[in-house]
Amino acid sequence: MGSNNRRDFLKVGAALSGSLLLSQASGFSKTSSTGKSEKKNVNIKQRTLGKGRQRIEVSSVGLGCMGMSWNRSFVPDKKSSIAVIRKAYEMGVTLFDTAEAYGPFANEELVGEAIASFRKEIILCSKFGFDIQNGKMTGGFNSKPKHIREVVEQSLKRLKTDVIDLLYQHRVDPNVPMEDVAGTVKDLIQEGKVRNFGLSEAGVQSIRKAHAVQPLTAIQTELSLMSREPLTDIFPVCEELGIGFVPYSPLCRAYLTGYLNERTKFVPGNDNRPTLPRYKSEAIIANWSIIGFLTDFGNQRGLTAAQVSLAWLLAQKPWVVPIPGTSKLAHLQENIWSSDVEFTPDELSEITSAISKIKIVGDRYAKPQTS
Repeated sequence: MGSNNRRDFLKVGAALSGSLLLSQASGFSKTSSTGKSEKKNVNIKQRTLGKGRQRIEVSSVGLGCMGMSWNRSFVPDKKSSIAVIRKAYEMGVTLFDTAEAYGPFANEELVGEAIASFRKEIILCSKFGFDIQNGKMTGGFNSKPKHIREVVEQSLKRLKTDVIDLLYQHRVDPNVPMEDVAGTVKDLIQEGKVRNFGLSEAGVQSIRKAHAVQPLTAIQTELSLMSREPLTDIFPVCEELGIGFVPYSPLCRAYLTGYLNERTKFVPGNDNRPTLPRYKSEAIIANWSIIGFLTDFGNQRGLTAAQVSLAWLLAQKPWVVPIPGTSKLAHLQENIWSSDVEFTPDELSEITSAISKIKIVGDRYAKPQTS
């Protein structure tokens, strides 16, 4: 192609790209201003969490909404966040995750407003289990049956709905027998206020105890290329019992996107990362080789580091549904497109082998979460 023809080609390509971005942005703005969302002709792949009566069909990638209100240094403009949630639905996402603890309370209110026009078309998830006093987290747990009921009633109001599709215990409460927790949720299911039960950061014994009382639909626990422990301890029991797995922080709180570095400034009052060993400057630097590998691997295939990370998770089991969080439309699209990526066995082996040779510096939490 001659140089003049190539310049003309690039001009046309730029114009077309600009038109596409403009049309997407216009649709995005329209959705956020009218409050109405209409699902487009999307072809996002579907997956199943749970089995039997506890089985639910969801998009292969969900949306974690926490960072739109809490724990990510900045709080985005409310209208922008609502628009991202609605755009996610238009793009085919049907699994939306929140919790009373996120804010506290603010994220449930945000999600409730955002999903109102398509509430019946999605799977709405929330959580109970932390002790919250006067609108502030105390650092303790509370899964007493009476409190679970109180939380559900309050969450239903904030979410502007009459039922929670998937209710998780946010953390195992050592002071309340798991049988009592599961029994309470079972009663709520029978009463029609909850449809399905899940556990977050629960160990094998807790999972078995809960499942024996009220069959579980999903386990939600941190899982990423940097936090792979559930593959060896939780996955076998999930497969045995027919329980789905929902990885939270599948991009390691943005680290695996390459978005963070040792100079990143966190706001301690609204970000838990400064308290986590893995996000200390020295750990961020020490672990950077994983970003280098993901970037090099992705560059050869037209993928971002985030897409490689999410696609690797999706390749582990057909009942794995990650819920990456974002407040940005571009990242939302990037994450959703990861569901279209299919690695060959050799590629999957290459990723797994390379990552397993990298020693990860810094624990994911200062204290263990799974119990």
